[in-house]
Amino acid sequence: MLNRFRQFWTKVIAPIANLLLRLGVSPDAVTLVGTIGVCAGALVFFPRGHLWLGAVVITLFVFSDLIDGYMARTSGTSSKWGSYLDSTLDRLGDGAIFGGLVLYYANAEAGDSTLMAAVTLWALVMGATTSYARAKAESLGLHASGGLAERADRLVAVLVIGFFSDVLDLPILLQIVLWYLAIASTVTVVQRTLSVRKQVLADPANAGLGTPSGSASAGSAAPGPATTSSGTETEPGPVPGADSERRGETGPDGPGADGSSPRS
Repeated sequence: MLNRFRQFWTKVIAPIANLLLRLGVSPDAVTLVGTIGVCAGALVFFPRGHLWLGAVVITLFVFSDLIDGYMARTSGTSSKWGSYLDSTLDRLGDGAIFGGLVLYYANAEAGDSTLMAAVTLWALVMGATTSYARAKAESLGLHASGGLAERADRLVAVLVIGFFSDVLDLPILLQIVLWYLAIASTVTVVQRTLSVRKQVLADPANAGLGTPSGSASAGSAAPGPATTSSGTETEPGPVPGADSERRGETGPDGPGADGSSPRS
């Protein structure tokens, strides 16, 4: 949903980004400051019940996700490190937003609802799993995108509805959207899991971890996944464009609608 407006907002933030570049500010610095602002807005205001104020503060810092990408592309400093840093810090920001709402409902003087605290926590967990499911699939040469609840949609829903829920004194609005996100995120994980399974079953010759995707021979030797000294598999490294809002990456969870290249 947000991606449809990326071109418009890119034009809006361009003067700010160009000014920061002239002042010698790096895209990574903008990424870090933006994440700190999002986390502070969520963890300072949400637990105390100041939902509208927290939503405003978070929204202001969320735009750093567009600013740093524009700065990186304009200055020619796009890099795999920048993409990794932004994608990783995005997870911290998401965790802070939903974590702040968990604390809000756990606060007897604010939300005071154990049930909603549990629902919000589930939405947080499944949102993170949605991102990981795509990253893991892409590390295996498969695809796992799309679904009911992608990252941009989750953020917009929580921030916009959270703001009006507080301003209009209608807490039911936020409760409804959190229930929806908890369910939609769960459905999204299931959809992506079934999609990966379907791809694997459709190409049994390349279903083994030691078989490179698209190889001509199913029996050809290939190195398996990396292992630790104890023999356990390690997780895959970061995958460019994996479920990220990041600096112009492509993909349903974070494409650059302006057609710009990723920071890689």
